[in-house]
Formats: sequence, C-alpha cells, structure tokens
Amino acid sequence: MKNYMLVFHREIFYCNLRVLIYTTTMLDIKFIRENRDIVKQAAMKKHITVDVDKLVALDNDRLDLLREIEALRAEQNAQSEKIQNIEGEEREDAIIAMRALKESLQTKEADHKKVAKKWQELMWQIPNIPDVSVPDGESDSDNIEVKVWGEQTTFDFEPKDHIEIMEDLDIVDLERGQKIHGFRGYFLKGDAVRLCFAIWQYALEFFADKGFNPMIAPAIVREENLYGTGHLPNDAEDVYITQDNDYLAGTAEVPVMGYHSGEVLDEGQFPIKYLAFSPCYRREVGSHGKDTKGLIRVHEFQKWEQVVLCEASHERSVELHEWINRNTEEFIESLGIPYHTVLNCGGDLGQGQVKKYDVELWVPGEEKYREISSASYFHDFQTRRFNIRYKDGEGKMRFAHSLNCTAIPTPRILVSLVENFQNADGSISIPAILQPYMRNQEVIKKS
Repeated sequence: MKNYMLVFHREIFYCNLRVLIYTTTMLDIKFIRENRDIVKQAAMKKHITVDVDKLVALDNDRLDLLREIEALRAEQNAQSEKIQNIEGEEREDAIIAMRALKESLQTKEADHKKVAKKWQELMWQIPNIPDVSVPDGESDSDNIEVKVWGEQTTFDFEPKDHIEIMEDLDIVDLERGQKIHGFRGYFLKGDAVRLCFAIWQYALEFFADKGFNPMIAPAIVREENLYGTGHLPNDAEDVYITQDNDYLAGTAEVPVMGYHSGEVLDEGQFPIKYLAFSPCYRREVGSHGKDTKGLIRVHEFQKWEQVVLCEASHERSVELHEWINRNTEEFIESLGIPYHTVLNCGGDLGQGQVKKYDVELWVPGEEKYREISSASYFHDFQTRRFNIRYKDGEGKMRFAHSLNCTAIPTPRILVSLVENFQNADGSISIPAILQPYMRNQEVIKKS
C-alpha cells in the first residue's frame, strides 16, 4: 500500500480505476486485477460493499468466452470459404456441420452476454480510490474541521429559528406547502423570493468575476448521465424518475458533465469553468426522520454549481479543488455568515470522489454548523464514463479530470442568513452586499 501511494503521487496510476459508458477498456479491469487489495481497501474506506474477487472471476469467465467465440467465428469463416469450393455430398455434410457450429456460437454468445451483464453491474459499483489525506470514518460525524471563519453569532435577546421568523414575517408558508406538495413542501413569499433572486444575481456576478461561464442546465436527464457522474447505481433511492424513465437531477453537475460527452477537447481550453444554474430534486430517502421541519432538507430547490474540467494532472486537480472550495468560502464571507470547513472522511465520500470538503454555516437556532456546499475532485472517474478526452502536448489522447463545488443553494442559505441576521423586533437585516439587488432595502420587516 505504501509503495502504491508513492506511485500514485508520481501520477503513474493517475487513472486509478474507472468504468466507461462508451468505451469500457481493458486498462481499467487490468488495474483492478493487478491491484486487487488496493481496490478492496478503497471500498472499505468508503464503506461501499462490492465483491472484487467475484468481479475478477467473472472477468476470467468473460475472457474465456470471448476467446471461444473468436475461435468459433474463425472456424465459421473457414468453413464458409470451404463450402464455396466443394460440391455434392461433401458440401451437404459441411453445411450440416456449419449449422452445428452456428448453434454453438449462438450459445456461447448468449452465455457471454449473461456474464458480461453481471460483470458490468459489478464494474459500476467499483469505487474511485480516495486520496491519502482522506481520514477514516463512517459518516459526516467523523469529518475533520480544517478551518473556522467568523464568530458564532450571539444575541442580547431570545433568538428565534428561521421558521418562526419567516412565518411571523409572512415570507414562508410551510403548512400550505405541505398541503400542495406533501412532506417537505414549502412556499416562499414576498421578500424571501426577492432575497433568493438577490442571492442568485449576486452569485452570478461574483463567480463570473472568477472566470466562470454561466449556463442554465436541464434538470431532466437521461439515465446514462447519472451513471456517468457516479450517482447511479448507489444513490438510486434518492433520485426521482419520470413516466418516460428519465431522471430529475439533484445537481447541475449531472447535465453539465454530460455536456461534453463523447468529445475531444482542446487542451488550450483548460481549465474549462462552468457556473450552472438549475432546479434540483432529491427524494431524501436516506434522511428519514432528519430535518423534518423548515428549509434545511427539501425535495426541490435551486442551486448554482461550479463545474471544472482540466488536464489529467493530480497536482492540477488538487490546486483547482482548493480554489473552487475557496471561491464558495469567499462568497459566504462576503455575506458575513460564520462558517467552518471540514475534510470529509472515507465513509462520507461518494463513489467517484477522490477528496471532498464541506463548507458548513452556523445556524444559531440549532447551535451547530450545517452543510451549505461540497467541493470534490474525481480525477478521470467521470470523464472516462462520459468519454471526455483531449490530446496532450505530445499528441497522446488523455481523459480530462473533473471537479465540482456548490456555489450556493436556495432556499437552504436562507436558514443561516435569516437566523444570523435577525433582530429583536423580529425583522431581518439584509447583508450589505445584497442590498443593491433588493432596491437598496436594508431590512425585511412586517408590512
């Protein structure tokens, strides 16, 4: 393991292991076969259950069947040429033998199809290998705090939570939201709506100044896009499916990563930086019983997402990962909301993530920090699945690296904003940076 990590940082194995939608190559399964223990350890660290030994056994069966199929096809071609040059009884016997050969070939092809399907299902479950800096742990409670910004807000009056504040101001209606949508439904009203638009507009300008190209992405996506980003098959319970068997994306990362699928990019374009806005949908099945009230965890929301493509360099991915996370930290600092940043443990990483940071905002009503943003890098886990490549300076075809980070989500940001900027009279002070986007309004108060 120690030797592997040294090699990893020299980028000999910067590919790690991936599975392709369009071009499932032997390079990936070869890495798995030659580094079986490393792959098992990666799965254990991420608390992902996958039978690596069974995958290798299936691969053996798959290769054996392919060799048999190729041999039968070669024999079939030879027999076909032979039949053209013979006549009479010998020709009839050859035709009978040809039919038997064809039946045998069809049987082997059917067997191969079954084995290949099982093989592919296991390949989809193989996790990316986490960075050496990722700590061990089972859940978000084991994440490690790496930064604290701002002082936790205190009040000289009895503070309220965001639900009470917003309901008193008549800018949220949870009761009617649940009547219309069901569990976790909500209506935003009046100045809460204006505040969301102010946050969106400010985020657009803030991240555009960082060099991001804005786009509005579709929320309805085809299944292969969720496999491409690694959200399927492991997160299947959290995804909405339409009557047309399309999916509602939980993040703009999904459609934006599919944007360049099957393309060969110009290395001179890197890094490609998109700021994508979309509605987002999550069933929140895994959060049963958590955050059942308010705006922390809802089924539908809106989000600006940073998505970056860069050259196939571990060092460059690390550099950009720190940068996109810092972008969101700077955005939060400009709003004046206290936060801390945590390094996610292995059990709180997704299947494809190499490393992840979470930025969590201070929520006075709960006296704790709550997640507002996640920043992750993937090496070429996603781009192999989407077949996104480029030619390097030596003319060699390489798979790009991908990264993403939440810029800002609404309405979740309102929870911390409202609670941290509440006043004794029940009003909410609007952060100075947002006031120009709200006609210079300074306070949200009762009409």
